[in-house]
Amino acid sequence: MKHISIIILLTLFSFARFEALPTKTCEAFNNMKHTKNTHHVVLDTHRKYTVLKRHKGQNLILIKGEQPAQRWVDDYCFSKQSNQSDVSPVKSNVLNIEDALSRASLHMRNKQQKNKKLYKNKVGQNLLVLSWHNAFCQTHSYKKECKRSLLSFGKERFSETHFVLHGLWPQPRSNMYCGISKKEVGMDKHKQWRRLPDLDLHAEVVKGLKRVMPGFKSGLHKHEWVKHGSCYGADANSYYADAIALVDQVNSSKVGDFFSRNIGKSITLKQVRYLFDSSFGTGAGKRVEMKCRGGLITELWLHLGKGTNKLETLFQKGKITRSHCQKGRIDKAGFTKETSRRTGFGR
Repeated sequence: MKHISIIILLTLFSFARFEALPTKTCEAFNNMKHTKNTHHVVLDTHRKYTVLKRHKGQNLILIKGEQPAQRWVDDYCFSKQSNQSDVSPVKSNVLNIEDALSRASLHMRNKQQKNKKLYKNKVGQNLLVLSWHNAFCQTHSYKKECKRSLLSFGKERFSETHFVLHGLWPQPRSNMYCGISKKEVGMDKHKQWRRLPDLDLHAEVVKGLKRVMPGFKSGLHKHEWVKHGSCYGADANSYYADAIALVDQVNSSKVGDFFSRNIGKSITLKQVRYLFDSSFGTGAGKRVEMKCRGGLITELWLHLGKGTNKLETLFQKGKITRSHCQKGRIDKAGFTKETSRRTGFGR
């Protein structure tokens, strides 16, 4: 009889609701087979979730604000917090001291790491990636930055005749996510860019970004900051002020003028490199890669040094590079099915 009572109590507990704190940023799936995750939801290790039930090594949890709100995650996502002794009832306000100390320690380590990267001396290499937006929109017509309202037809946009900013990437390419929390890294990798924390940007920086970065509408500036800008060695305002200045220097140079006057025409890498030499000094062209897809020029990659926002000086410190693309066409605004079938580039 005693054994039966214990079994009954354990059974009741297995269906009882309780709260648990995850220790890993696991994905939260719609089903037990883990084949679908609407909105690419990941667990927040600083937030407790209501566990509705356990079944075959998985937990059915409640995530308020999501649709569907009930999601399946593996037991290991909660580690020891998933044990009875480490979970707290829904109505309990008792704080687990071990959890509090662990969270405080993690916060301190993240802060120290972020400060170390933030005030690191600006030395080394950067890669400035400029996009030709018309070519990008050939296969991304669904993007907000590629759509046009009825009122805007007939009006030429800045992005249709100038280079725009894709990103400014500290090198080597493995230099990413400096001091960024696991939660934000997970959101970024799952392309939840608009859900990333807002950046404390000055009004003039925001204005400049909206002009030179059409992807601002899709949260591209948040993605570029957490993945690359966090390793730049400065705050977000300085990072983007430098990037905007570099884009403007290219657009106001012989390079920018040449591209805007030859839209719809095919040009060569040799021509582009000559123009960079003419604009920013001998040898600048050797630091430029031209990226092409489907016969269209999609991007220019500028290999630069650090320490200033003057392109003429940065090119002198940049590394010489090769370019696989030797010739391409400067795409004009508008969507053509023939071109989109031959291209397959993305962000």
